[in-house]
Amino acid sequence: MTDPRLINILEYDYNLPPERIARYPLEERDSSQLLIYREGNIQKDIFRNLSRYLPENALLIFNNTKVIPARIYFRKPTGATVEIFCLEPDTCYADYSEALLQKGRVLWQCMIGKASKWKHGQVLTKKIETASFPIQLSASFVQKKEDSFTIEFRWKPDDLCFAEILQYAGSTPLPPYLRRKEEDADKDRYQTLYARYEGSVAAPTAGLHFTKRVFDDLKQKQIECQFLTLHVGAGTFKPVKAKYLIDHQMHAEWFEVKKEVIEALYHASREQPVVSVGTTSLRTLESLYWLGIVCRRKKIRDTFLSLSQWEAYDLQNEHCSLKASWEALLEYMSYNGLEAIRAKTELLIAPGYTIRVAHGLITNFHQPQSTLLLLIAAFIGKDWKKVYEYALTNQFRFLSYGDSSLLWR
Repeated sequence: MTDPRLINILEYDYNLPPERIARYPLEERDSSQLLIYREGNIQKDIFRNLSRYLPENALLIFNNTKVIPARIYFRKPTGATVEIFCLEPDTCYADYSEALLQKGRVLWQCMIGKASKWKHGQVLTKKIETASFPIQLSASFVQKKEDSFTIEFRWKPDDLCFAEILQYAGSTPLPPYLRRKEEDADKDRYQTLYARYEGSVAAPTAGLHFTKRVFDDLKQKQIECQFLTLHVGAGTFKPVKAKYLIDHQMHAEWFEVKKEVIEALYHASREQPVVSVGTTSLRTLESLYWLGIVCRRKKIRDTFLSLSQWEAYDLQNEHCSLKASWEALLEYMSYNGLEAIRAKTELLIAPGYTIRVAHGLITNFHQPQSTLLLLIAAFIGKDWKKVYEYALTNQFRFLSYGDSSLLWR
C-alpha cells in the first residue's frame, strides 16, 4: 500500500495548456460535456443526460454551501489598491453564521493583496453608496499569522450585519487561474442553483452543472438527493509546493451535516450506491465516517468534533462498518441533543487512502499537482492519467467553469 506521506507530488502532474482552462461558463449550465468512467472504460455525453448513467436507487449527496463576495478592495489616499480576501471567521466565533451576523464590528482571517503597501497601524476606509444610504467601512490590521492576517472590520450604520456588508462591498472571489475580474454574470453562475448557507470563498464547482431539468430527471428516476454543507476555503486553490506530501499542510474546512442525511446514509446499502457531487461532498462524507469511529472508540461527549490531516490513516486498521459508524454518530447526536453534526476537517485524501462511503463521484477536471487531483487518483487509481488524457484529447474544458465527469470506483 502506498504511504501517502511519501508521495512525490511531481508524479501527479500533466500538461494543461492555458487555452483549455474555461475562463467563462457555457450559456447553459447542463450543456457541458460529461465524461463517464467505469472499470477502465470511458465514454462521453452531455451533462443534461446524467440520469441515464445513474442507477434508479442511487443516493446523491450535494454540498449546499453558498459563495460569499469575499474580496473587498480598499483604495489608499495615494491611489494604491489593497485587496482583502476574507477567508474565514476568527476563532472567537462559534461558526460562520454567528460571525456573519455580527453587527458593527467583526474579526476575520484574511489574505492581503499588496500587503507591503499597508503600513502597520494604518486604518483603511471605504465609502459605499447604496440606493438608500451610504456605508462607511474600515479595516484595521490586528495580527499576522502563519498564512493569514487577522483583520478587524468596523462599519456604519452599525445595525447592518457583516453578511449585508459583504453584499454591498464585496466581489465574487473568482479563482486566480481565470485571470480576469468578476463580471455581473459571475454573481449567478459562480453559485449552484441549490446554494443555501453562506460561508464559501470558492464554489463547489461540480454542482454548477445542475439545472431544474436535471433535477426533474433525477426525481423521475426516483434518485434520492440529500444536502450537506462544507464551506470551501481558499486552500482549495493552494498548490502543493512541498516535494513530498508529508511536508504539505492541508487546509481545514468547516462542515455541517444534518441528522436526516446521516439517517439516509445509514439506510443506504450496496443496493443503494452513494454518489458524491463534488470533492467537497466526498471529503465531508469520508470525514464523517472517521468521526463516527472516533465517537465509537472514545465515547466522545463533547459537542465539537475535528479530524486532523493524517488521523484517518492512523485509524485505517480499525474494522468498523459504515452502519456502525453512522450508528455511533446518531448515538452521539442523541446524547448531546443535536440535530446536526458540526465539525472541522483537515483530511487529505490521496493514493493509499481507501474510499469508504462513495461509490461514484461527479467532479470537474482539476489542476496539476493539486490535492484535488490526488483525491481523484485515490478514487480511481492510476487510471486518472487515462481519464485526463482522454479529456485533453477530446477537447474537454478544465477547472471551475469547465466540463464534468462521473467516476465510478
